[in-house]
Amino acid sequence: MKSVVITGSTRGIGYGLADSFLALGCVVTVSGRNLTGVQKAVAQLSSAHQADRILGHPCDVTQFEQVQGLWDKAQDHFGKVDIWVNNAGIGHSQLEFRRESSQEISAVVETNIVGTMYGANVALQGMLEQGFGSLYNMEGLGSDDRKVRGLTLYGSTKSCIRYLTDALAEEVRGTGVLVGSFSPGMVVTELLTGRYQKGSQDWEGAKRIFNILADRVETVTPWLAEKAITNKKNGARFKWMTRSKITGRFLSASFRKRDLFDGLE
Repeated sequence: MKSVVITGSTRGIGYGLADSFLALGCVVTVSGRNLTGVQKAVAQLSSAHQADRILGHPCDVTQFEQVQGLWDKAQDHFGKVDIWVNNAGIGHSQLEFRRESSQEISAVVETNIVGTMYGANVALQGMLEQGFGSLYNMEGLGSDDRKVRGLTLYGSTKSCIRYLTDALAEEVRGTGVLVGSFSPGMVVTELLTGRYQKGSQDWEGAKRIFNILADRVETVTPWLAEKAITNKKNGARFKWMTRSKITGRFLSASFRKRDLFDGLE
């Protein structure tokens, strides 16, 4: 029974990963900044899985002591940490970089980069001490060097995460600890859709693309969890949306209608 810790797991992809790991028989530590959100997530997961396999603990990943506290709590409760997923991250409105406020820049960088670095620092120290474990960082737009106008800030943070992951994989080579990444592609969460005003022209245009390329959380996270459970390769990158899949989606779009937002709007 593997013990999994997921930062930013009270909703979205993080919550979906928690649900998927639990479905595979793991014990899971759920975390988020807000205690109320953590308690709500634990209650929801407990309605579908054994409550004694779920631990909730609040953690602001921009605070190193809280990240260390998350590791300590999970290790004390379950006896070990087999898998740590740095999932916590935030987005921003689609805005040209020169128009971003200093507060927005600081918040996105501190959560997406510093928070991931803190998680990696704590998890790798702990895993090297216990002699095993796997760390996975969450990639996103920018990890593959794509540029999207208005998302320079977010993309820059995810480009950094790609470098960080590759460098850490080199550092742990030969130690018995693994470092890898998740690349979930477009997933219908608040992080993807939150920058649009529902009903606007921009939203309707974006929705057409999302219905071709995106997927719902419950489609992607079971695949990612299964890959993490069975992986034995250091430096592995689990990419849901491959080039061939993208090509296939566009080729079939005219006769394969999808509405990912049915019942969600």
